[in-house]
Amino acid sequence: MPTSTPAPAQPDYNRALVWFRRDLRDFDHAALYHALRRARAVHCVFIFDREILDALPRADDRRVEFIWESVAQLRAVLVKRGGGLIVHHAVARDAIPVLAARLNADAVFANHDYEPAAQDRDAAVAHALADKGIAFHTCKDQVIFERAEILTQTGNPFSVFTPYKNAWLRTVTPYHLKSYPVAKYCGNLAPAPDVAPPPSLEAMGFARTNLTALGIACGMAGGSKLFKDFRNRIDAYRDARDFPAVKGPSYLSVHLRFGTVSIRELAAYAHRLALEPDGAGAQTWLNELIWRDFYAQILWHHPQVVRQSFKPDYVDLKFPNDPAHFAAWCAGTTGYPVVDAALRPRNTP
Repeated sequence: MPTSTPAPAQPDYNRALVWFRRDLRDFDHAALYHALRRARAVHCVFIFDREILDALPRADDRRVEFIWESVAQLRAVLVKRGGGLIVHHAVARDAIPVLAARLNADAVFANHDYEPAAQDRDAAVAHALADKGIAFHTCKDQVIFERAEILTQTGNPFSVFTPYKNAWLRTVTPYHLKSYPVAKYCGNLAPAPDVAPPPSLEAMGFARTNLTALGIACGMAGGSKLFKDFRNRIDAYRDARDFPAVKGPSYLSVHLRFGTVSIRELAAYAHRLALEPDGAGAQTWLNELIWRDFYAQILWHHPQVVRQSFKPDYVDLKFPNDPAHFAAWCAGTTGYPVVDAALRPRNTP
């Protein structure tokens, strides 16, 4: 959550590096805020991580194009603020320590990741930076509550959503939803020293997809536009979200995934509306945002869910995989309604 302490009279560091990952925005950004407060000059970097990209099976990956467009937008905004964004296509665990040393950075700031592979990468980066005498600070940014901040009365992580949600709602205060005032400290941004332009999609082995044709707007501008549109119809979210033919969802999932919107801004808006007499739509949407926190704490405490079922009884569950059953499902001849009970309007018994 945002710190309430004043900026230090003398910055802790002469130069710092902010490593953008799944947080592609220049506002309400925990790592950027703390770096700007604690260093006289702050460089910014994004790495198209080859450890991830080289394993992707297709060149026309919409996720990569979305990230590329969002990074380009972030870079342009940071330049307007007097800073810049270094963009490389490399193995991040190797590139970050090298870049930090080249910039004579005293510290690297980044936001928490929760996946086991990301934690392994960050541990390797922290070790390499420590060998160079460079500090590594990470911050909570993707979620409202993380790790062990919401626990059962016995001090254990929750394994069922509804009790977790109720504990979340009992715990949250306006302070937890407060934004980081990044703009106040942007005078400490440093221009990117690299003269080479960011790599193109094609140079990284990827191709343009149909994002534009699908109407998927990238970056902070795209996220802001979607959120503005959703605010006009959030009252209908509870009843409209389950029907594919209805414009019911927020369509912000990809923006939450890559941090082109702020979870604190979204949760604060939903939390405020949910308390109003006609706030059923906002309450339902807030529950979905809380679910993200719930899964992040499941992932933190039970990293095995990346590769296997959460419940041990389901690990070796045998699935018949009958081709005839699949063909019947495709043809709509299973004998079951296409719309099942899970898709009924929420206000029906």
